Amino acid sequence: MSSSTFGVTLRDDAFEAHVRDRLAEIERGLARAIDAEEPLIAEAATHLLRAGGKRFRPLLVLLAAEFGDSTAADIVPAAVVVELTHLATLYHDDVMDEAALRRGAESANARWDNSIAILTGDYLFARASRVVADLGPEAVRIQSDTFSRLVQGQIRETAGPRPGADALSHYLSVVADKTGSLIATSARFGAMMAGAPRTVQHALTEFGERIGSAFQLSDDIIDVASDSDDSGKTPGTDLREGVPTLPTLLAQASREPRDNRLRELLSRPIGDDGEHTEALGLLRQHSALDEAREFVRTRSDEARALLADLPAGAARDGLESLCDTVVTRIR
Repeated sequence: MSSSTFGVTLRDDAFEAHVRDRLAEIERGLARAIDAEEPLIAEAATHLLRAGGKRFRPLLVLLAAEFGDSTAADIVPAAVVVELTHLATLYHDDVMDEAALRRGAESANARWDNSIAILTGDYLFARASRVVADLGPEAVRIQSDTFSRLVQGQIRETAGPRPGADALSHYLSVVADKTGSLIATSARFGAMMAGAPRTVQHALTEFGERIGSAFQLSDDIIDVASDSDDSGKTPGTDLREGVPTLPTLLAQASREPRDNRLRELLSRPIGDDGEHTEALGLLRQHSALDEAREFVRTRSDEARALLADLPAGAARDGLESLCDTVVTRIR
């Protein structure tokens, strides 16, 4: 299982085969969970499922479950819950972003319309709720709290920081809610369903929160620094659309006169190709890019430190490799 596929390197062949078998079970569970008699619902709900995806969150459930009884019956359903929740957010995100493509395929809102895409996302949230209901009251509460954070993060991102609020702190809190929260729940569910000790559950939850945010922030850096399609988007996409990211917010915080032109460009969406090229070049040369890299390295180190007291083995090695991947992809 290569790091280029999942961000996780599993060096033990037997363990990798075990994880792949469990991922196949999860895939079947996803198909069952979203099955519907109405053809349009079935087609729309399976649209992104068929488009693939890394299944990173289910994989994290499985790795976290290795610190308890990894054969426990509720592990696969828990993984189904987090992936259904993730898929649902993608349908809604594409409507808000007016995206035409998702995972290389036509987005649901482009194929049908916004109403169908929104309702399909709602349907997937409902199916996730149905599955989690069988996992017990604590799982339901955790899922509810996670869903609340996802929505709050999206609303605060849309509204922007309050007048006088620190834009970077606001952005980091949005990233934690929109990305870190569900990845944290993935790790928590895996450990919890496997009956791992509470201390282990807590460590893995905190690990998920930090590594999830770190991955999103590393995407921010790739969007600026890479000439290739490493982020799944054309480099400079966020810059062109005026979307705040870690490097742009750090650059905007500069009060150096030489940065006046860059700050002016970053204060708005950049539709002009010449200005876009200019802004990208200025940002690539700015110290904010190195500051952003150091920020992500620190988050990765914090995540790795949370694994130090966990039992050694293939699962911990896999989680540690995530920390390596975060750093490697931003060099």
